[in-house]
Order: sequence, then structure tokens, then C-alpha cells
Amino acid sequence: MIDIKDITPGESYACKFRVETMLDELGRPPGLSDTPLAGVQMYESVGVLMQRDLEQRLVKLTDEKSKKAFVVSFDDIWDIDTVDWVEE
Repeated sequence: MIDIKDITPGESYACKFRVETMLDELGRPPGLSDTPLAGVQMYESVGVLMQRDLEQRLVKLTDEKSKKAFVVSFDDIWDIDTVDWVEE
């Protein structure tokens, strides 16, 4: 795996992440269905890295499941790897 400090700007990377956010009763971020909200809970998923802030130790990423953007601490990301884009 790759260290967040060693990624190359302009290349594509993804990682696993966790964040506290509003979830529905099925444990998904709102907007994926009309399921009622259950409250703020811990959410884990895989996201594509969009921005990195080395000074504040934060990354902005796009969740692959919900397509929502999250800002996450370096402490809450792991398994960083390159992304190979494939057209369907």
C-alpha cells in the first residue's frame, strides 16, 4: 500500500475510509433511497482521492457507493492504492 504523503499529484488513487455522518436505517448516506434517516453513525466505504492537504492532514474524496464527497482525516483512511480506470 501507499503512504498518503507519497502520492503523486495528477495520478488517481483510492482508499478505504471511515467518517461520522448521517445515515439511513440501512446504514447508507441519505439520497440513495427513500428510507428514513437513523441519525449520525460511523460509515465505512471506498473513495477516490480528489484533494490532499498535508498541513491539516485532510483529504477530500468521493465515495464510490453514494458518489458523495467527504473530507476525512489522514487517521481515518487506509489501504491507499492506485486506480486503474476501465471504460464499460
